Amino acid sequence: MTQKVYDSYFFNEAAFNTHDEAYIPLEPANVAPQPLNIPPLLQPDKSTDTDTYYTVEAQEGETQFLPGAKTKTWGYNAPYLGQTIVFENGKNVHIDLKNSVPELTTFHWHGLNVSGPIIDGGCHAPVYPGETSHIDFKVDQPAATLWLHAHPCPATAEQVWKGLAGMVLVKDDVEAKLPFPRNYGVDDIPVILQDRKFHENNQLDYRADYDPDGAQGPTAVINGTINPYFDVTTQRVRLRLLDGANRREWRLHLTDDLPFAQIATDGGILPKPVYLNRLMMTAAERAEIIIDFSDYKEGDTVTLYSDDAPLINFRIHSFEPEDRKLPDHLVDIPNPDVTPGTHVHQAVMSGMDEEVELNGKKFDMQRIDDKQQVGNVEYWDVTNTNEMDGGMLHPYHMHGTLFTVVSRNGHEPNPNEFGLKDTIAVNPGETVRLKVQFQMTGVYMYHCHIIEHEDGGMMAQIEAYDPNHPQTYKLMDMDTLMNAFAKERHENVQDVWLPGMDSYKKMGMKM
Repeated sequence: MTQKVYDSYFFNEAAFNTHDEAYIPLEPANVAPQPLNIPPLLQPDKSTDTDTYYTVEAQEGETQFLPGAKTKTWGYNAPYLGQTIVFENGKNVHIDLKNSVPELTTFHWHGLNVSGPIIDGGCHAPVYPGETSHIDFKVDQPAATLWLHAHPCPATAEQVWKGLAGMVLVKDDVEAKLPFPRNYGVDDIPVILQDRKFHENNQLDYRADYDPDGAQGPTAVINGTINPYFDVTTQRVRLRLLDGANRREWRLHLTDDLPFAQIATDGGILPKPVYLNRLMMTAAERAEIIIDFSDYKEGDTVTLYSDDAPLINFRIHSFEPEDRKLPDHLVDIPNPDVTPGTHVHQAVMSGMDEEVELNGKKFDMQRIDDKQQVGNVEYWDVTNTNEMDGGMLHPYHMHGTLFTVVSRNGHEPNPNEFGLKDTIAVNPGETVRLKVQFQMTGVYMYHCHIIEHEDGGMMAQIEAYDPNHPQTYKLMDMDTLMNAFAKERHENVQDVWLPGMDSYKKMGMKM
């Protein structure tokens, strides 16, 4: 049976970031082709049948992006980005979080089902320079492609821009039985999509590139590589795609409109493969796709593009033919009924530039905006009030949960949105209904994942609570945060510039 191939990006073209007056198109860099960097796997400090121990270090480094001077960067156990961390479902994990960068940071496990706010690693879990914090948790979720990034509001965008982002993989027994490529670095490839601008002596200058609607650069940087190629030595290749950009959307397609199968989204494997030749990703979303190169021969090149900008050249080498096909059914996605008597939560994203808000407010680190009982299944209606003409897509992210998408403006979700997700793009004028369940207690953030928007206040907090075991939380406050940054930067408090604070000042608000 011929599979249906979707040739649409699904989202409203009038809201693509290409229409933004501040849009920066991608341009070819004057760099010789380079092999795509494959982040090494982070080796555990110790591992047993039940427990795994890691040290994750945020560190300074230098990276050779361009000819000439190396670029000063930050990374996790690496000069830029991070070594890939692998968790096994069901195992107990113990991590030392070491901060070797010169200012406070946090370690946010984006998409990981852990308690908040400390283990989750949002703004309430600072690790100060020269210090090490420790976290313990049990992995309890299906196989998925997740990520780790800094989240010290309102300096998240700047620290991610410097390089504090890395890929995290969860493995389980269900995924292991599916006919997927899984030889890491050979046919199972991490692809972290970012863009940057390089200034004098090839250095990054976030303050110069800051835009309240999201920093962008003209140079595509893929896994920290500019103008990369990948040597294809197997018929099928699995790409684990992560939009790790501060703002940029990626509209992905291949040479010859070669179709590919999407097998997973943010929270894990889809119920069935979805065949596409167009895939749009917004900030923080993940997608796993399998490309079959059987129609190409040794010496051919297949290019992955975003719009008309080449991102990766796949150089075809000889490979053994294989006839494995993807089954029509991959996994079962849980779909529990909504808990009777619960209300519909509202998350309304409004404004652009400095005027961004969530539910008519800017983020306050010490304010709890909503509550939901652990174990309950409840509806959330997520609305983007921007107008279509001149408005923009907002990628909405929730910490501490994986949700399912019920509808878009009352209609069925897009074909590749029937799996578990933690980030969802919302068109201007659209309401997306989600089904949400928290499994662990804690205080969690929910926000737009255009990182400058979350830094600028399009963010709120929910407490997931157990009525039989009430808890109190010590939440970070703005004075403590600003005093820490002032001390670390050797500046007076009133002189400290943090991304996003202009948004509060221009609207006469305090964080």
